[in-house]
Amino acid sequence: MTKVALSGASGNIGQVLRPALIKLGFGLRSAGGRRALTPLTPEEEVCHGDMRDAAFVDRLLAGVDVLIHMAGTSVERPLPEVIENNLRGLHSVYEGARRHGVRRIVFASSNHAVGMHSVATKLDLDCDLRPDGFYGLSKVWGEAMTRMYWDKHGIEGISLRIGTAIERPTEFRHLSTWLGNDDLVQLITRCIVAPDIGYLIAWGVSANTRSYWNNAGAIRLGYQPVQNSEDYVAEILRQPNPLDPVAQRYQGGGFVTIDYTPPEQRPPRIGA
Repeated sequence: MTKVALSGASGNIGQVLRPALIKLGFGLRSAGGRRALTPLTPEEEVCHGDMRDAAFVDRLLAGVDVLIHMAGTSVERPLPEVIENNLRGLHSVYEGARRHGVRRIVFASSNHAVGMHSVATKLDLDCDLRPDGFYGLSKVWGEAMTRMYWDKHGIEGISLRIGTAIERPTEFRHLSTWLGNDDLVQLITRCIVAPDIGYLIAWGVSANTRSYWNNAGAIRLGYQPVQNSEDYVAEILRQPNPLDPVAQRYQGGGFVTIDYTPPEQRPPRIGA
């Protein structure tokens, strides 16, 4: 039986994955941050603590084959907080993986690592990294760390640039970014069981007709999404778009306009 650890198990994605992974028969150890979890079944192991604490990371990763790493700050926040949770915390996790011989880490990256791309652009996996804030910037760093620990230490890594992981799309942007719960579970399952991955980037997105992203790289995982946000298009198009005009132009949506400098307030270009 493959032993799987799930960090961030009390978050929105973690709450979907916990019962699903147990049902699929994986040996699961779930970590919910600083708040204790109640096991869903007698077989589920639980722990809680700070990812920056090596002793806690040791409890989480001892005997583990695959870590699904969903912990950390998941919204735009001041840089010091992002550094502590998403940079220091991830480094602590990877060093723990080295100590315990974890074979593979599935890193929850984000579409916000590329959020400053135009909504008119269809992105491949090798697109320029264009983070839309400190949160997205931390995911760029995390993808690079995931790559480095494969190249230098042989820990397989999958960077998932997750879109909007919710039960159903509710606004216009979600028509392009939605990752439905069924597809989420399928994607994570494939990340656990797919053989000989090495290092891989994949978009965490359903089979949306209006997707911003070309997910051909996920073929190596065997991921075949079955959900499509177009099933909800009539309902969504009846509603006003909640994003402001700037946010509507960029793939990162509302994250883009946080601390955004309008063009007319920027320094003049050299030679202009």
